[in-house]
Amino acid sequence: MAGRGKHRRPRTTPLTRGFIAVGTGGAALTLPLLGATHASAAEPQSAPAAAQSVPQAAQPAKSLTYTVVKGDSLARIADKYDVSGGWKQLYKDNRAAVGDDPKLIHPGLKLTVKTTKTSAAKKTATKSSAPAKPAAKPAGGVTQATQASAKSYPDNLDGWIREALDIMAQKGIPGSYDGIYRNVMRESSGNPLAINNWDSNAAKGTPSKGLLQTIDPTFQAYHVDGTSWDPYDPVANITAACNYAADRYGSIDNVNGPY
Repeated sequence: MAGRGKHRRPRTTPLTRGFIAVGTGGAALTLPLLGATHASAAEPQSAPAAAQSVPQAAQPAKSLTYTVVKGDSLARIADKYDVSGGWKQLYKDNRAAVGDDPKLIHPGLKLTVKTTKTSAAKKTATKSSAPAKPAAKPAGGVTQATQASAKSYPDNLDGWIREALDIMAQKGIPGSYDGIYRNVMRESSGNPLAINNWDSNAAKGTPSKGLLQTIDPTFQAYHVDGTSWDPYDPVANITAACNYAADRYGSIDNVNGPY
């Protein structure tokens, strides 16, 4: 898009900062790169001998066969099964089946997914046994993305947009379904793994990625708290791009071309 390499530095706004497979000539959003921090779990204190549980050996990675359904992407499958190495490792493990283009997966395709019994069981137990908690009310102007995540959304473009809109409503980020859909179809034709490897941003090493074709520095600067840090994640990509558009243009609804 025109003028992609000349975006101004992001300013501090009330909007939440911080959250995007072949490209279609989409928009590039440039801003300084912000790093994410990671916390390590603390070592539990020793309990009395009678109360200590017997430690279990770490479970080796197990392989399962996954059948692709409509709306799937390698990124979402990898996230669902906690694949070590993410979608890139999942693609590497299944390149013979997928082919040379990681975005070309189709319903019915069989993929080998490496996961562990422990993590899979933990996920299942969490979903089936954890009681639903009421959404916390905003305190001191800070909102949470828990209400949107508690809902069930179809794993397709319609579901991604609706989930993003619910999160945006909690964060005070403007935008409408039509505004998001119009820009997604122009930028990526609805492909969450779209990537532009040929324009000026790609030449600089920051190709535009995902449904709304954001570059990594902008995705990280405008990342929305509570969403994935994977720029190819559809909901994370939409919310970050809409956060950027709101800061620069007032709303994604005001974007009708390269931005």
